[in-house]
Amino acid sequence: MPHPLLTHDMIDTYQRDGVIVIRGLFKDHVETLRKGVARNMAEPGPFASENKKDGETGRFFDDYCNWQRIDEFAEVIEKSPAAEVAADLMGSQSTQVFHDHILVKEPGTSMATPWHTDGPYYFVDGVQNVSFWSPLDPVKEAALRCVAGSHAWEKPVMPMRWVANESYFPNKDDYMPVPDPEAEGMDIREWEMEPGDAVAFNYAILHGARGNTSQTRRRAFSLRLLGDDARYVERPGPTSPPFPEHGMNEGERLREDWFPVIYRR
Repeated sequence: MPHPLLTHDMIDTYQRDGVIVIRGLFKDHVETLRKGVARNMAEPGPFASENKKDGETGRFFDDYCNWQRIDEFAEVIEKSPAAEVAADLMGSQSTQVFHDHILVKEPGTSMATPWHTDGPYYFVDGVQNVSFWSPLDPVKEAALRCVAGSHAWEKPVMPMRWVANESYFPNKDDYMPVPDPEAEGMDIREWEMEPGDAVAFNYAILHGARGNTSQTRRRAFSLRLLGDDARYVERPGPTSPPFPEHGMNEGERLREDWFPVIYRR
């Protein structure tokens, strides 16, 4: 039987469409995550970024790969049901941590999160994967938006540098251009969400988010997890996250001392 937060229909939908919403996945850990985000913003890591173009208003802060130094994030990874839920969604016998990510849009932030897919930025190959995106504030207009079924497209979407709006890698022919889902009438899924709800989506899903024009913050915690078939893959340049000096070779499982297995059936 799947975890009580899931149904068989939800698992089938995740496999078919690449995205679902899970109500209350982190509901018992919202305050802990808020404390972790506050600490992360007060003590940014080496990959912290202020995403703001000329003329944009507000503040869009993000940072990743901090769970091993921020106890609140480590606690939630260990104690929340995310690892078991991930295994059910992925159809995997195990769940491995890839990384955490926070994305904070302060009130009046005009910059949208551009449409993109995460997979091409990563050095991971495989179809058994899931990202959980969980708001720590109620969201209506600034929720995550995902294009259902885009994980099954023939070509991956070209990874771009968000602020510079240029290709992340030189091998452009290996990718399709970033589409305009609204103009092209694609099946965009988005939900009004409460703190602790989570969107679960495959690394190959095209997604983005509007700016935060509300009068309240939009803090989001994202957790990226891997399943049995995850393998290291070389990319034509530095990946994001880069994980310098990881020492892995093409086709290997990700090293468990850096990317621990947190659930086994």
